[in-house]
Amino acid sequence: MKLNELRDNPGATKRKQRIGRGPGSGRGKMGGRGIKGQKSRSGVAINGYEGGQMPLYQRLPKRGFNKPNRKAYAVVNLGLIQKFVDAGKLDAGNITEETLVSSGLVRRSLDGIRVLAKGEVTGALTINVTGASKSAVAAVEGKGGSLTVTTAAAAE
Repeated sequence: MKLNELRDNPGATKRKQRIGRGPGSGRGKMGGRGIKGQKSRSGVAINGYEGGQMPLYQRLPKRGFNKPNRKAYAVVNLGLIQKFVDAGKLDAGNITEETLVSSGLVRRSLDGIRVLAKGEVTGALTINVTGASKSAVAAVEGKGGSLTVTTAAAAE
């Protein structure tokens, strides 16, 4: 068998229907759109229209609110930070947002990095980030390290 002899199995592919190409095609003249009316014209999109009845998306109650200027934090768990320190990718004495990004632990810092307490801390770590949970601060300080939060508003 040669490359020029390769073929699909019979019936594996189907030719595209060419609309509006004369009466012999079976889809000529009106192109399967019927006679006149809005849907026979081009550029018509009436999704969600219910013939004048109040549409479903308007009948259902709306709930909640999305704050347009909310902060989005990159989240890191203590266990992962400890894993990177053990692997030698992070220096335990000086962990900042820049070092977390450069080590590859966080892809991008967004509005800041927030540390959560999931995982075990084995040694003393010095961490300086935008936010941290109370349990993460307690876990780091319990092992003789320090977790500093740079902005007071971010710590909850």
